[in-house]
Amino acid sequence: MQNSIIEFIILAPPLLFALTFHEFAHGYVAWRFGDPTAKDAGRLTLNPLSHLDPIGTIAFFFIKFGWAKPVPVNPIYFKNPKRDMLWVALAGPVTNLVLAVLSAFIIKMIWALATMLPYSPLAEAILIPLSRMLIASVWINLVLCIFNFLPIPPLDGSRILTGLLPDDLARSYMQVERYGFIIILLLAFSGLLSRVILPIISFANNMLLS
Repeated sequence: MQNSIIEFIILAPPLLFALTFHEFAHGYVAWRFGDPTAKDAGRLTLNPLSHLDPIGTIAFFFIKFGWAKPVPVNPIYFKNPKRDMLWVALAGPVTNLVLAVLSAFIIKMIWALATMLPYSPLAEAILIPLSRMLIASVWINLVLCIFNFLPIPPLDGSRILTGLLPDDLARSYMQVERYGFIIILLLAFSGLLSRVILPIISFANNMLLS
């Protein structure tokens, strides 16, 4: 029980940051392309409470994959809906990749600093939990980045692929969206999802923290 509480305390902050910045990035890029929908809905904010999906957050602790409430986007405001939607979709996972790299950089700075300073119980009490949070941040952001790049509607990867496909193929492809959530759940609970993306996540994680 105590270990579960400690794990929750370590994972909660980086998870909140990762989900919040992911959705904010979508809304911000959409807003820059002329879509006020996210802003009008109160979603152009870094307040985690505006973005959290209860089921998606809980799922992260049980199946190691999670999601936030999708930011509303209305392509009708875009000058070039197909192209601009591609950039909006890219914004979320790219933001998570940046956060993963930044977290890895900070943790390496902390490790370097720790070797230079004399031992201090206070410093250890601060740096060890912070280090664990940053290590978790690298992993969580890589999970969200790579998971969302999967070309399964309504994940970001499907929006990116739609922006690259010819119009006829794109319309046909997006018909799969009505089954997308079911497909994701089946892949997750069958273990196929983990087999596909965990090796990629582990490789990237090792590269950043080595």
